[in-house]
Amino acid sequence: MLNAIWIVLVLGAVLFAALSGTMGELSVAILPAAEAAIALVIKLTGAMMLFLGLVRVASEGGLLRVFVRALRPLLRRLFPEVPEEHPAMGAMLMNFAANMLGLGNAATPFGIKAIVELDKLNPQRGSATNAMALFLAINTSSIVLMAPTGTVAVRMAAGSEIPFAIWIPTLIATACSTLCAVLVCLALQRLAWFRPRPVTDDAAPAPAADDASDAPELPDTALPTGSAPPLSRWRVLLVLCGAALIVWRSGVAALSHPEGVWPFLRDVFSTHWVLPILVFALVAIGFMSRVAVYDAMIAGAREALQVALRIAPYLVAILVAVAMFRASGALDLLIGWTSPLLAWFGVPAEVLPLALLRPLSGSGAFGVMTETLQAHGPDSFIGLLASTLMGSTETTFYVLAVYLGAVGVRDSRHILPACLAGDLAGFIGAVAAAHLFFG
Repeated sequence: MLNAIWIVLVLGAVLFAALSGTMGELSVAILPAAEAAIALVIKLTGAMMLFLGLVRVASEGGLLRVFVRALRPLLRRLFPEVPEEHPAMGAMLMNFAANMLGLGNAATPFGIKAIVELDKLNPQRGSATNAMALFLAINTSSIVLMAPTGTVAVRMAAGSEIPFAIWIPTLIATACSTLCAVLVCLALQRLAWFRPRPVTDDAAPAPAADDASDAPELPDTALPTGSAPPLSRWRVLLVLCGAALIVWRSGVAALSHPEGVWPFLRDVFSTHWVLPILVFALVAIGFMSRVAVYDAMIAGAREALQVALRIAPYLVAILVAVAMFRASGALDLLIGWTSPLLAWFGVPAEVLPLALLRPLSGSGAFGVMTETLQAHGPDSFIGLLASTLMGSTETTFYVLAVYLGAVGVRDSRHILPACLAGDLAGFIGAVAAAHLFFG
């Protein structure tokens, strides 16, 4: 699908430029777009190293353990057909906890492990179970409690003065997408149309990972056990004193704010308070748990180099294609056609390409968001809405292809409708949150 979209953008740009007489503008835009993509990757790397390192510090300090314990009672209710001590439950707990912390690299292996273990409980191989469907619906709706580090890094690289402004709006959008995806999934699984049915294809379903001789090695379902990392009393006292100082100072500022408490709180979560408080909190977790903070920070930061190398080709390809489409005038024509309808719903037409591409390709959507921020400014309403949209859901079709393909499921039943419903709810939630905070 992304291959087709990229071809349409590039060839469509050239043909439209030839017809409209904008070939000169198109020619000038190509090479600078490629250069801008590489410059952006260089700027992104520093911010990603900082954020991934800080999250690694907090994770080693016990934050991942806290998430696992908090999620366990909820998962018992959502997945009653999965035994509590089954490896699938542990893998799902680790996957959800890692996702909520923004540890995407750690979450994916546990997600594949979870779907493989769920397939072992599947009485009808080749057809998705209710537990598989709900697990994937939650995964594609992408609820993340940490700030969306990739998006924030792009905003910082684009020169934003308030890069963390999209944190709370993104939480609102992901909460909408997750709640909708779960409710729709639970409702659709009751319909006769989506009942499990035998796989009638002549080809047998792909074997589960435990049956395949050449299956890739999957991670152990190693839930945190035992006691939490030991806390130092005097370190806890120091952190509490620092936190109390921050709360006292923010309370004084809130009470003296000329426009009231709510405008002050909105400013806190959209201006200069968020990043220092986030750094303080993540480092404090490691400090209280006697983690070697600097060493953990360096270990986490190394992962950013791999991420940067992985996304560089995608950014070059997408930024060049979108820049060509914009320079030719075709994007302006598309925006002009869709603006009246979208404006009625309070949605700028400039974010439509991102909204359409987000379920199809994460790297493609990342590139389109980056180009949108460069074209309209990271702190404009369009830039803020595009940034919020980027974190509202996951790459639905990619997640389904990878996870269902890992266990040879061909009858996905109600998974796709539930996931697309979550995507739509995330879009609506992102628009509403953007108008609430930035409108």
